[in-house]
Amino acid sequence: MNNDVFRLVATLCGCLLTGWVVADEFIAGLTPDVRPAGAPRIETHAKDGDWYQRALTGVSRPYPNSLRFLEDQGAWSSPFIVPGMTGPYDIRNWHPSAQAGGNQDAARR
Repeated sequence: MNNDVFRLVATLCGCLLTGWVVADEFIAGLTPDVRPAGAPRIETHAKDGDWYQRALTGVSRPYPNSLRFLEDQGAWSSPFIVPGMTGPYDIRNWHPSAQAGGNQDAARR
């Protein structure tokens, strides 16, 4: 029982000390919500046929209306247009292991 109490106290002390250390961490200057004057900007984001083909990987035609957001998709990060989890969760066949195991799209389940 003594070891359990020691572990609990050590964990609590570690959490408290970590909070104090992180509070002094440098974030982004005095105004982290303001974009720096010299920061680069993306002026245009061309979405050609290759971009749409990659974004629609594993989606069968006719494309559902819920994918209309791709028309407004900019250059920001989106988890929908990059490979995700592997194995049985890869329903869009992004990963080679899924492709080797046969077509796993939702229409064939």
